[in-house]
Amino acid sequence: MGDTPKSEVSMLPLHKNMVQQVVGSEFEPGSLLHSYNKSFNGFAARLTEKEAQQMSGKEGVVSVFPCQKQELHTTKSWDFIGFPQQAKRSTVESDIIIGVFDTGIWPESESFNDKGFGPPPAKWKGECQVSSNFTCNNKLIGGKYYKSDGEFFEGDIKSPRDGDGHGTHTASTAAGGLVSQVSMLGFGAGTARGGVPSARIAAYKVCWLDGCSDADILAAFDDAIADGVDIISISISSSQSDYFKNAFAIGAFHAVRKGILTSTSAGNSGPHLATLRNYDPWSLSVAASTIDRDFSTKVELGNNKIYEGISINTFDLKNKMFPIIRGGDATNTTSDNGTFSRYCDEGSLDMNLVKGKIVVCDDYGDGPLLAGAVGIVISGKAAGATADVFPLPASYLSLEEASKIGHYINSTRNATASILRSDEGSNKLAPYIASFSSRGPNPVTPNILKPDLAAPGVHILAAWPSNIPISGYEEDKRLVSYNIISGTSMACPHASAAAAYVKSFHPTWSPAAIKSSLITTATPISPDLNPEAEFAYGAGQINPLKAAYPGLVYDADEHDYIEFLCGQGYTTKLLRIITGDNSSCPSNGTDTDLNYPAFVLSTKPSESINHVFHRTVTNVGSPTSTYKSNLVAPQGLNIKVNPSVLTFTSLGQKLSYAVTVEGKIDHKIMVSTSLVWDDCTFQVRSPIVVYVPS
Repeated sequence: MGDTPKSEVSMLPLHKNMVQQVVGSEFEPGSLLHSYNKSFNGFAARLTEKEAQQMSGKEGVVSVFPCQKQELHTTKSWDFIGFPQQAKRSTVESDIIIGVFDTGIWPESESFNDKGFGPPPAKWKGECQVSSNFTCNNKLIGGKYYKSDGEFFEGDIKSPRDGDGHGTHTASTAAGGLVSQVSMLGFGAGTARGGVPSARIAAYKVCWLDGCSDADILAAFDDAIADGVDIISISISSSQSDYFKNAFAIGAFHAVRKGILTSTSAGNSGPHLATLRNYDPWSLSVAASTIDRDFSTKVELGNNKIYEGISINTFDLKNKMFPIIRGGDATNTTSDNGTFSRYCDEGSLDMNLVKGKIVVCDDYGDGPLLAGAVGIVISGKAAGATADVFPLPASYLSLEEASKIGHYINSTRNATASILRSDEGSNKLAPYIASFSSRGPNPVTPNILKPDLAAPGVHILAAWPSNIPISGYEEDKRLVSYNIISGTSMACPHASAAAAYVKSFHPTWSPAAIKSSLITTATPISPDLNPEAEFAYGAGQINPLKAAYPGLVYDADEHDYIEFLCGQGYTTKLLRIITGDNSSCPSNGTDTDLNYPAFVLSTKPSESINHVFHRTVTNVGSPTSTYKSNLVAPQGLNIKVNPSVLTFTSLGQKLSYAVTVEGKIDHKIMVSTSLVWDDCTFQVRSPIVVYVPS
């Protein structure tokens, strides 16, 4: 669907003529079902598949897609953040290319069906490594694999094909097409869709059974930048190190020089502070938030007591009762691992004692599965834990609940139990940040806020290879086309899609402008369930609809990042090697003066603070507008904005201001607030954080 014509001319004759050209003599009055020319330019018509393909190749046709009976509900995550299937779309979306660095992709998935897609955008310069088991199409336009060391293990697939499932899941979350009536064995039922279903996907397979090599990641960056991708999505954990000893930071820096934003996952090492894995200021770092989908799994005992834990248990034991035993009471005395039987480690359990029984374990281990157990009850569920899929019936209980089961086992010689199929419910507390999501502050540059924002990363249903068990265990025979998993890996492609959505409306915007739009329009998250506040969720929950129209943006280019690096202590000589030009360091660059849409200051306990931040905003909202600053300073601090009013007279106009922070923070590790520029149409919000490093 395109824009409406600028004149009052009806598009009906043109639409009718286009249909006649492909239908020919078979054209009937009912062939053209509807002509749209009030709010957008397009039409609905009755076409065969061959005719639809002919139509998609015509000049001026953005896309051709089948008319489907859509469900009233979806697979949740996009709707939950206020980004419905009917959201306004740009005609440019089908020209946006998302490069996904991951474990490869499963090209046969219905999420990557190219019905209705025309040929790849002219800017696409990449390739598809076609083989006997891998091909591309007009949706999945590129596929390439990288294995610099040439070492392949049994199970590795020597093609861009996904042998793990992770890459297929992330790619479809970002840009999968609409697929109705899907579920994971009945859970998460609805319509699966990516954030930008009309965008194209290029898959760069950099991860294998033995991990993801820096050499391969850099090779993928090298290709993706030259191939013409618009957004790079990387749901992979990097090492915490110097920016230019970090493959992600290096690759993303060169990408941003070519106008490409890199979206990364924050990491799964939470909830402790300073556990971030991706944190360079030119990339987007994404934390994982919950959605209103939850799973609970009941354990019923022979004494009719029921205890509720969590898991995504698709097995149905039909209420049949089985003997239940503690792993610590089933030690394999012939194994060196026997002392770990309470944790149910592999080889620690006596098969003769656990086969056909439910085992209570102090941690999850492979022992029960390999020893022939019927199910497993896991003890030690912490607050904020998320439900996972296990290869056998399982429920993850709190220490208190598990101890009650232990008391029951001790009270009778014939203890029995059953694990029920999970109940899918609603998480009324969402959104909050998952406990596994890595926290800030930034481990390398303390005064740059990371993570930048949060996106759904818990219980996300997306495409899955049809030959890989849902739990990842080969002993598990459950095969599906859509799977539910959690991680910041799932959050990252949500942000990648949101960035692509913004770029589809503003193709000329810089990566920094796109990132700014996402950060300043994020929906605030309450710190009640996340005491780490901005170090858990950054600016808040991503809001793609608002991000497309942010009002003001904090822009930055290569020169700004070079000045930032100078402030970090990098020399002119080193920077010239990196940039290949005559870049030089000014005498007064600092990390706090990078034109970033957040303000962070690290300090010492009870130390007097007197710091000035300098920022510049660019008007991308109304040509003439007046923004007033709004903020409430936290106790102990005096924060002033100068000037407190910004008056713009044209689009693209830049105005600068300063934020002065004075005072001290006593008895607190961290205080935060936010600065909001408001013109009564747009609200441009930036976090302000002052903290004492631990």
